[in-house]
Amino acid sequence: MPLPWEALIPFGLLTTMYAATGTLFSVVKRAQNDGKPPRYGIESWDEMMMDRDKRLTGSRRGQQDNPIAPEGFATNSIWATTEVSRS
Repeated sequence: MPLPWEALIPFGLLTTMYAATGTLFSVVKRAQNDGKPPRYGIESWDEMMMDRDKRLTGSRRGQQDNPIAPEGFATNSIWATTEVSRS
């Protein structure tokens, strides 16, 4: 039994829509990650390192090889800096 040509139009539309949606989703995910593939299975150590990278470079995916941190790195910690009275 031959395939009627009318069935190819909806099939082509559905295939095109799924392909366009998947491609756009991939482009958006990579744009949010500075052009790198998304990370999976992130542990607490990875979160700490991503926060450190954010403080160093301004991006959670950015890294730098400069051994000397910028001036503001010492004071832009996420921890509240309060003086504790010791007696």
